[in-house]
Amino acid sequence: MPVTLLRETPSQTAGPYVHIGLVPSAAGIQMRTQENLHVVAGPQTEGEPIKLEVNLWDGTGAPITDATIELWQADGKGRYRHPLDPKANEIAADFRGFGRAVSDLKSGYYVFETVKPGQVAGPNGEKMAPHVAIALFARGINIHLNTRIYFSDEEANASDPILKMVPPHRRETLIAERKPGEGTAVYSIDIHLQGEQETVFFDV
Repeated sequence: MPVTLLRETPSQTAGPYVHIGLVPSAAGIQMRTQENLHVVAGPQTEGEPIKLEVNLWDGTGAPITDATIELWQADGKGRYRHPLDPKANEIAADFRGFGRAVSDLKSGYYVFETVKPGQVAGPNGEKMAPHVAIALFARGINIHLNTRIYFSDEEANASDPILKMVPPHRRETLIAERKPGEGTAVYSIDIHLQGEQETVFFDV
C-alpha cells in the first residue's frame, strides 16, 4: 500500500497580539479568574525571595512591547514541579515552577516574583549553576526563542557546563545583575533579540 507523505503545515508568527491570547487580562479582557502567572513562588516556598526584572529590546534598541515570556525553574532546593522529579512531592504548595508575563505595553518591561532556584543536575550529572529557563514569544518570530538567565552573585557560574559552552565574551548576555538595596533582592537583565548585544539563544 503506497504511503502518503503529508506536507508540513506552514509556520505562523506569534503576533501581532500574542499577549491577548496568552494573558487576556493584559489587554483588559477578563476571561480567567487566576492570571497572576508572574508570581511563581509564594511565601511558603523554600529559597531566597527575589524579583526578576526583564527588559526586552529589538535589534534597533527599541523596546518590544507586545511579547510574552514564559519561565520554568526549580525551587530553592533544586526541585522541579514535575512528575519526573522524585522530590516533587516535597515542594511547597504555593510554588508553581512556571511563570508567564507580558511586557508593559509602553516600555517592554517584565517582572517575575519568585525565589532564586537551587542547583540542579545537568544531562551528564554535573551540577548546574542556579538559573531559570526562558521561552520568548513575540511578533515576527516563527518559532519561540529559548534562553537561560543566571545570577551575577553565584560562584557556581564559573563551573556551569552550559555557560562554559558559550564564548566568554557572550556569557554576560545571560547574567542578571543583582541591584543594590535592602528588602527583597532584585535581579535585572536586558534581552536583545538582535544586534551587537544579541542575547545567546539555545536550539532546544
